[in-house]
Amino acid sequence: MPRRRRGSGLTLVLCLLAGLLACAGPSARAAAATGYEDEGGASWRLEPLTPPELPDGEHSSTPIGLGHVGDIEFFRPNRGVLITAGNGSTIKPSIWAFDGLHWHELSAVCGATDGRIAWAGPEEFWTISDERPGQAADSHGDPAPTADDTLCRFSGGSVTASYAVPAFQATSYQAMHAAACISAADCWFAGNALPEPQVGSFHLHWNGHSGTLEEDAYEGEGRPVEDMTSFAGALYESVQISSSDPVVEHLAEPPPLHLINPIGVSPTFEPLGGLPLYGAGEFPESLAALQLSADSESLWAAAGPRRETPEGSEPATVTVDRYTAAEGWQQLLGPSAGAPDPFPGETVRSIAAEPRGEAAWVALAPSAEQGVDPSADALVARVAADGTVSDEQTLPSATEVAEGVGPKGAAAKVSCPAVHECWLVTTEGWIFRLTSLAPGATTAEGRDTDPAFDGLITYRPPDTGLPAEIPDAPPVDDSGAEVSEQPPASEAPAPTQLRETVALISKVKVRLVHRTTLELRFHLTVRARVRLLARLHSATVSATPSYVLSAGFHTLLLHLQTSRWPTKLDLQTHALAPLPTVPVNVNSGSAITASVTHAGIGGRVG
Repeated sequence: MPRRRRGSGLTLVLCLLAGLLACAGPSARAAAATGYEDEGGASWRLEPLTPPELPDGEHSSTPIGLGHVGDIEFFRPNRGVLITAGNGSTIKPSIWAFDGLHWHELSAVCGATDGRIAWAGPEEFWTISDERPGQAADSHGDPAPTADDTLCRFSGGSVTASYAVPAFQATSYQAMHAAACISAADCWFAGNALPEPQVGSFHLHWNGHSGTLEEDAYEGEGRPVEDMTSFAGALYESVQISSSDPVVEHLAEPPPLHLINPIGVSPTFEPLGGLPLYGAGEFPESLAALQLSADSESLWAAAGPRRETPEGSEPATVTVDRYTAAEGWQQLLGPSAGAPDPFPGETVRSIAAEPRGEAAWVALAPSAEQGVDPSADALVARVAADGTVSDEQTLPSATEVAEGVGPKGAAAKVSCPAVHECWLVTTEGWIFRLTSLAPGATTAEGRDTDPAFDGLITYRPPDTGLPAEIPDAPPVDDSGAEVSEQPPASEAPAPTQLRETVALISKVKVRLVHRTTLELRFHLTVRARVRLLARLHSATVSATPSYVLSAGFHTLLLHLQTSRWPTKLDLQTHALAPLPTVPVNVNSGSAITASVTHAGIGGRVG
């Protein structure tokens, strides 16, 4: 089975500093196998996304990552949504939708730092979103938390409700990491432990029968809830177990799962323990929280080792369990499965059961890495119901690597709306798709034409739970004020001040995102026509198309050949609007540089 081809950001930096020419030669990323292809003819491939329409109406054809994607969920194969924090420039925190043919921005509001999505019906879903900025800081000057601590309810093509409460209070919402619905009238959202001295996990419950959203904590264990899924008419949630968690009763093997019963069934919460998870000498604290997914017949749970193994514990290994009504819980991969760990050094980021299938896909990433390596490849694997790992695939595939596709980040979230139809989002916000369809083909269900998922949502209503802003005093009554007919005193004309024209191009950054793919990032002051060329002395060896780009930050990708490595870059530009001017600082001068040298590449801007 092909293993992960890990890139090194340090290696790239050293290569750049030493001069790109020194790095030319045989690729350090050896081509792996041709890639996964199952009996249904499905295979993994990159699904490029382009930015939404620019303010001036222009479209960019340069594929782009969406930034950190907190969740991706499908109601059916031609109706899916994802929530992103954005990439800091082109993509803002937002919601995107898939219509059976392509992804497009659905909502410019209710994005999140690490949001979640819960489908409540064919045209209704909830998001865990970031709070609007603006709440006052506390008495120490600390800003109010805003990440993942509010809810948005989408219905019929609009945000119908937004829920938040004031910060720094006993009733303040905690950051939430999990969301799921049993039905449209029975949805749950959960996250961090309750603040001391309370002992419990924070939960919000939507009761559609009464139209209320209320806090209903899981008491007795202050463990953060990390995932949640619906199965067999109830919800299952997983928690992260740590030795420092405040608990009412200490257990040798704390329950890693909770069952949440539907409305009308008592008790609301039930602890679920006894799963076959741990090996001899392995502490529960050594295993990360279970990632959950379900099909119509079974519930899947998967986890891997935490970054640091607790003192005195044996290291955890990747574990995959499956539950059915007929057989109960069975461990497919893990200490009791009787086979070596097939993914040493990896941990589980996400799992997705194939509907009506007998397998699930797991997204894996290095367990020892603290940060996110943008030069890493994504690793996915298919685990069958009998424990067979039928495929382990690094993405981009070897075929895509040979075509010049560079690494797109480690695997993050996976979702499978149908058999032989799955989606994987990487840590950099790039999307890979498992499908048997040809590029550009519509799903078998056809294109989704529901207007609720067609337009761009830009309005988020006021937050339920926050007080309305009331002026401190009534407005000044100037209805009877006299109007002066005295003309204003003439002002002396301001002295003429020297001004200079702002440069069209600024903030230029160059880097290799793959051995033969160069990325140029820059800022345009006004709308302009732009083209990037690579030259070997006087000969042009590679060039991008000519793009018309709006003012703002942009990225161009240029594919190079090691046999004809460039000695300089030429960024050709032509402003399509007047450049603004600014006052000249006579003390410091005003040098405007027309050339750029970066990381060993000679470049010219003009």
